[in-house]
Amino acid sequence: MLGLDKNDTKLLLIVICLTMATPILLQPFAEGSGMAQFNAGYPDLMQRFAIFGIFAIGFNILFGLTGYLSFGHAAFLGVGSYSTVWMFKLLSMNVLPGLILAVILSGLFALLIGYISLRRSGIYFSILTLAFAQMSFNIAYSVLTPLTNGETGLQVYASDPQYLMDETSLTSTHFFGLAMSASQKVLFLGREFTFNFGYYFCAVIAIAAFYLSLRIFRSPFGLMLRAIKTNQTRLNYTGINTRPYALAAFVISGMYAGLAGGLLASMDPLAGAERMQWTESGTVVLMTILGGAGTLMGPVLGAGFIKYFENIFSKINENVLHQWFSWMPDGLEDAVVWVLHFFVGKGWSLTLGGLFMLVVIFLPGGLVEGGQRIAALLRRMRNKSDGKSAGDKPGTTPTAAE
Repeated sequence: MLGLDKNDTKLLLIVICLTMATPILLQPFAEGSGMAQFNAGYPDLMQRFAIFGIFAIGFNILFGLTGYLSFGHAAFLGVGSYSTVWMFKLLSMNVLPGLILAVILSGLFALLIGYISLRRSGIYFSILTLAFAQMSFNIAYSVLTPLTNGETGLQVYASDPQYLMDETSLTSTHFFGLAMSASQKVLFLGREFTFNFGYYFCAVIAIAAFYLSLRIFRSPFGLMLRAIKTNQTRLNYTGINTRPYALAAFVISGMYAGLAGGLLASMDPLAGAERMQWTESGTVVLMTILGGAGTLMGPVLGAGFIKYFENIFSKINENVLHQWFSWMPDGLEDAVVWVLHFFVGKGWSLTLGGLFMLVVIFLPGGLVEGGQRIAALLRRMRNKSDGKSAGDKPGTTPTAAE
């Protein structure tokens, strides 16, 4: 199906089912439920799952396939956001022109940065990309204030020209009349769920982005990128110029990041320089490694894992902790809360850092490797149980070969 073999088709169908079922899976944590304290910004959380999944998928094409570790992908995220908001200001609140411009400009910007940075490899390449990202952040924050609005951030005002707006156009972001913020209740299997158009718009784009990355992984171009990661020196000795392939991967990865930035601006029409900070580049690195660099599902799992727990742990404060441990004696309760409050709320990054260390030490292949180990363990247990049941059958005697 769609040029994929049987296994890849199954994988794509699994991704489609999980993506479309996310609102149903997270519904127990929505407002008004018994676990509303864990809603973590639902439905905004669902949209971030899809958007940062796209960001991580694109980064994995560069890092997972070629082995080039970029610390500057936040620059393309910011370029995509600024481009989309400018299209809102100049044309209309329709998200399509903004997303198209975001992909084009981020691709051109990635071409420029990649052309210079890929003259070096290893840690030198990483430092160069980080330097370009920080330069972009400082330029957006101060030098290009007329274009970026500096520290205030770029946003849409009533005085903006918006040449394609008319009386029938929506004042909020939309896709040909379908508002991104539109939500409605639907019945499914006898239960009421919230249908959020903004999420499903991002989800469809995320599925398309995953399908494109799947085709890249399985293509001769993808094999060449894997060869670059395995032994670039040997390829150079054979007379193959690897830089155009690495540059193409860098540009594609940057376009993915620009698309994610455009979607962020489409959900919330505001673009600030903070999206270009090195912390955003570090986040996508964590997502990819945590999920499993070089795997297809790894970046998606890593993005969902980090964004979900980021929202969960950041909402837990001392009052919540006191509620959880109120059954303890007062002195012990205060001590436990005092220790744990460093790992939740504003200090949730300590928890993420600890989880990341555990994964890197015990699961170098990320969450995907963890899933593979569990599946292998279950297969061994099933084979043992099948062998015991076969040996227990009456009238059967193991042979010497057995």
